[in-house]
Amino acid sequence: MAIFLHRVGRIAFRHRWYVVLVWAAVLALAGFGALSAPKASDEGFSMPGIESQKAFDLMEQRFPGTAADGASARVVFVAPDGERIDAGGNRRAVEAAVASLAEGPQAVSASDPFRAKALSEDGRTAYATVTYEAGPKDLTEAARDRLKGAVEDARGAGLTVEVGGKALDEGGGPGGTAEATGVAVAALVLLVTFGSLAAAGLPLLTALIGVGVSLASILTLAHALHLAATTSILAMMLGLAVGIDYALFVVSRYREERSRGHEPREAAAVAAGTAGSAVVFAGLTVVIALAGLSVVGIPMLTKMGLAASGAVTVAVLIALTLVPALLGFWPNAVLTRRARAGRAGGTGGTGGGRSARDDAPKDATEGWGTRWARFVLRRPLPVLLLGVVGLGALALPMTDLRLGNPGDEAKPVSTTERRAYDALAEAFGPGFNGPLTIVVDARGTKDARDAVRTVARRIGDTGGIVSVSPARFNEAGDTAVFQAVPSTAPTDERTKDLVTSIREERPEIVSGTGVTFAVTGTTALDIDIAGKVQSALVPYLTVVVGLAVVLLLLVFRSLLVPLKAAAGYLLSVLASLGVVVLVFQQGHGAGLLGAEHTGPIMSLMPIFLVGIVFGLAMDYEVFLVSRMREAYVRGRTPGESVTEGFRHSARVVAAAALIMVAVFAGFVSEDDSMIKMIGFGLASAVLLDAFVVRMALVPAVLALLGHRAWWLPARLDRLLPRVDVEGEALHRRPAGTDTPPSGTVDPREVSRT
Repeated sequence: MAIFLHRVGRIAFRHRWYVVLVWAAVLALAGFGALSAPKASDEGFSMPGIESQKAFDLMEQRFPGTAADGASARVVFVAPDGERIDAGGNRRAVEAAVASLAEGPQAVSASDPFRAKALSEDGRTAYATVTYEAGPKDLTEAARDRLKGAVEDARGAGLTVEVGGKALDEGGGPGGTAEATGVAVAALVLLVTFGSLAAAGLPLLTALIGVGVSLASILTLAHALHLAATTSILAMMLGLAVGIDYALFVVSRYREERSRGHEPREAAAVAAGTAGSAVVFAGLTVVIALAGLSVVGIPMLTKMGLAASGAVTVAVLIALTLVPALLGFWPNAVLTRRARAGRAGGTGGTGGGRSARDDAPKDATEGWGTRWARFVLRRPLPVLLLGVVGLGALALPMTDLRLGNPGDEAKPVSTTERRAYDALAEAFGPGFNGPLTIVVDARGTKDARDAVRTVARRIGDTGGIVSVSPARFNEAGDTAVFQAVPSTAPTDERTKDLVTSIREERPEIVSGTGVTFAVTGTTALDIDIAGKVQSALVPYLTVVVGLAVVLLLLVFRSLLVPLKAAAGYLLSVLASLGVVVLVFQQGHGAGLLGAEHTGPIMSLMPIFLVGIVFGLAMDYEVFLVSRMREAYVRGRTPGESVTEGFRHSARVVAAAALIMVAVFAGFVSEDDSMIKMIGFGLASAVLLDAFVVRMALVPAVLALLGHRAWWLPARLDRLLPRVDVEGEALHRRPAGTDTPPSGTVDPREVSRT
């Protein structure tokens, strides 16, 4: 591996113009494809195998042409205090608004709340439902303007009017502020780390190119693969974060090799062969974690994972080819001012001699990483206990984890959707915003209508149901749909218990009717999704952790190091989940993040966190521990190996982690609750994993294990292929060649004292 990537680095450095032109052509081709590709046909969210999805599929089959593909708006009218909405001028204002909405562009219908009896008991609140022939993303500005104009006219008559539903939701992902914030903080971190504008700018430039290629490719394939608008969010987050990090490690190793006296082309080649090898395996762990999202069985999640895997792959390829090529254009610009002045090695050098490699850079001998490593080595047990107890304490709130999919109630009160939700909950009860849809299959029943009435009555008599709507039959008369309104809010745990109770009592409810029914609707769908995600977590963890442990076994040729890496990851991911519960579910500090509503954690959040953070945690493990093993196989003692690994990698790993945190934390500023929660969770997880697990627990465990940390059974050692991530073959080869000499002795076979 190291020899191959060394050769790739030399070729990229030497033929830099061709490499740059190839990547420019790829970016241009992807951009042209994105501009010319047809618009994505978003098929919506689906979850095969759950009851609510099966019921929705039955509705689409038995009620053709009436599936809820179009956008809808629920316009809520509230009369002033002490007045009724159905009296005098208030009624005329509502009727005028409904008439205007019914005649609007792309409108199919607008219900009259007075005919539909959509009034609250006190007569102060009413609502009208407007349906459109197009989806939210396809609504024209004229249709939205008509909706907004009708609302303003009604408000001008003295009414309080708010709009819920999807008609005003234009879709899309983050608006750009998050990315700009992350890039700005990353630039500052890189500048402080490298002390050079060129060295700081190169990782940013290559990362942005990689994100551009990835996002343009996703847009090009969106229509053909039926990708949703949210598919690109994860790819953008990870593509930007790992793109900066991978380039950062290659540039850092290049600077290190230059400080040892290597000429520019050899330094770039060695950086590609050593840091590049770590980049390849770190990228593989991320790809494994993301591709493993397909185990969950959610098509949207699978597509998001595969798209993000593609973005990570592009970041790896750019780090291995474009970064060495750009270093060829400015071989000295990325160096420190002292290095450029010739005080820490010139542009000529030894050309790759062994003695030059063994000499550490003078300015890295006594950095904070070295001092921290020595501190941990002197007190490994207290550091280990303190870290484990601290992470365990943060993980405690996770025992209270409740999953769900927050809706309009999680939006800021500044949005009309949130105010409409609150107005309906106050006027009609908390369960009104999340009715249960009951789909009754009466095919083969002699008296379908009587059977449906019986089922509706029995469900209405269930404790926790406050009302049942009249049933609506299809043209064939063999299928009916009605709604049951619970007494509790959609995200209330009692609503989940109610759905479970109705399903468990189904045999008794349908007894003697000859029909069967299924419970669906947004509330039931959210409950089913949460249940499926919870049941998929263990298989997903097993697959991802198992594959990654095997991969790390190949990288480090040790049994205990991969197991230690996996255990540390589990600690950090549980602690980060606990922090998410603490803020977004229990509400501690939620206001500081702009989360005005607390409740269940988004159902997909644990899966996102488990998958993404595992890949990123293994990134830091590979980058940090590979330098320790590199020192160990060259004869250093276990303690010296830890110190040397920290001396070379601690500052760069810390910078990489801070960049990751900055990129993810930037998404906390978004209004979308899902993006805000994901950004906060990922930022917390990276912070805990990098600075507590990798920087503290890892050296403490290695110090306690000593030589045992690098033990591998002889039989397994013979079976495993040697991938040479540390670049041992590069150290053994004659100067100026790309292949190791035959008959060299493996440094691992040299006895240590």
